[in-house]
Amino acid sequence: MSTYLSQVWKLLINYVRGTRLQQMSKTASLETEAVLPLRKNIKEPDESLKFVQDYLPEYLLCEKLQKSIQKWTLTGKTENSNIDEKILSRQPAGLCFAVSDRQLHEEIYNLLGEAALKPEIVNQLMALVVTDRKINPELLFWRLEDFYRRWCQGEFIDATPEDNLPQKKMLQLAAKNVAIGLRQVDIYTGLNVLILLLELHRYAQEQDRLKQKIIFYPSAQPDTDNFFTSELLRIVNYSDALAIGNFSTIIGQFLKSGNFIGAYLGDANLTGVDFSNANLSRAYLGDANLTGVNFCGANLTAANLGDANLSAANLSGANLSGADLSSANLSGANLSGANLSGANLSRADLSSANLTRANLKSADLNRADLSSTNLNCTDLSNAILFGANLSDANLSSANLSHADLCRSDLSGADLSHAILNGTNLSDTILFSTNLNSAILVAADLSYAKLNGAKLNNARLDGAMFLGADLSSTDLSRVTLNEADLSGVILNDADLSGADLTDAILFGTDLSYANLNNANLSGSNLSGAMLNGANLSHSNLSSAILGGADLSDANMEQMTWGQKQQWESVRGLDTAVNVPEALKEELGLK
Repeated sequence: MSTYLSQVWKLLINYVRGTRLQQMSKTASLETEAVLPLRKNIKEPDESLKFVQDYLPEYLLCEKLQKSIQKWTLTGKTENSNIDEKILSRQPAGLCFAVSDRQLHEEIYNLLGEAALKPEIVNQLMALVVTDRKINPELLFWRLEDFYRRWCQGEFIDATPEDNLPQKKMLQLAAKNVAIGLRQVDIYTGLNVLILLLELHRYAQEQDRLKQKIIFYPSAQPDTDNFFTSELLRIVNYSDALAIGNFSTIIGQFLKSGNFIGAYLGDANLTGVDFSNANLSRAYLGDANLTGVNFCGANLTAANLGDANLSAANLSGANLSGADLSSANLSGANLSGANLSGANLSRADLSSANLTRANLKSADLNRADLSSTNLNCTDLSNAILFGANLSDANLSSANLSHADLCRSDLSGADLSHAILNGTNLSDTILFSTNLNSAILVAADLSYAKLNGAKLNNARLDGAMFLGADLSSTDLSRVTLNEADLSGVILNDADLSGADLTDAILFGTDLSYANLNNANLSGSNLSGAMLNGANLSHSNLSSAILGGADLSDANMEQMTWGQKQQWESVRGLDTAVNVPEALKEELGLK
């Protein structure tokens, strides 16, 4: 502080010198003006002069505030201040203050009623509170909180003219030719006190000796019946009566780490505010404008954000478990690492959002828009995604075990290395979807549209494909042992190196499919269409081939069992590269 004062003193000297120089120039003779034109010889005020002109009022305000704060917490022999009963109950018995309530309130309006406090001044004041042993943070908090509650109730602006402090401040400023309205004085004063209380709360919560003594609820403390508190919403709307976004502009950056449990903020305009690490559990933010809000690390458990606009909001690391985000706009939002377990996101817009490593376990995403969303490594196990739009989404390495994706759109999505054990993918659109190395054990893919999908190296043990369209799909090296592929369309599919042991392929269309090196041992190929298929180097030992069509199939170096039944197999006479041993066994020429 001493260094800062010395700098200001030097600048004041420069300011005085600059003023004298200008006065001398005005009284100069005409001869001097002719010889030494002012514009060429007198320098413009330097940067130090500009600094004083810009920052001197702020410095003087800060100095006055510091002196006043020191007095506000002094105790004396005057009658006890008339503090709210809830505050009195926390005070030591018989405590009284040197500055009376009336004097305190008047000083607050005089000091804080002209403009919003800037962060630089707030930081200097908090540094004083922390370092000055004469200031009792607890007593300062009690007095400011009492003023704040009275201000919220309109006590000062509704007072009679002789006791109306906002009016007195307005008239004082008018006498100095400062044009300011009655509401502006009242709003600036109340919001500036709110800033100081928020900063005191934030500081106290980091101190073990104060965290239980200084707890600030900007919207009032929620009652035992869990009803919402609307005090803060009234302040937001009152502040914005001067200009839309006035509350966010003045208070927005000071809301971080605040306590807003159970606050009702429905329809509030809170664009761009900083709620990082704030406690908003059970808060109501339905239909609120939360565009670009910083909720990083915030507690939003069981909060209601239905229909809220959260586009481009930062919710990274936030706890949204059990929150209601139905129909919310979360497009472009950052939800990386967020906890959304059990959250309701039905019909929410999550397009282009970042949900990397988010926890969406058991979340309701029914008909949500997740197109082009980043869900890399996200936990979506047991989530409801019925009819959701996941086109072009990044779900690589995501956990979707036992999730319901029925009728959802996953076209173009990246599900490589994803876990989909027991997942319901029935009637799902999977056009050109990347399921490379995905695990789909016992997954239900009935009637799924898999045209052009990549399932190479995927595990599909016990999966169900009833009525699915897998034509032209890449299933190379896939594991489909014991999978039910009855009636599935696999024409032109690439099943090279696939494991189809004991698979059910009853009536399956495998025409012109590539089954090179595929293992079909023990599979049921009854009535399967294998015309034109490439069965070179495949293993058909113990496979059931009754009624299968092998017309024009390539059977080069194929393996079959000694007790293989060929009686009802069709098209063997037109099959190509039939092994000589098999020809002899079947009596083919």
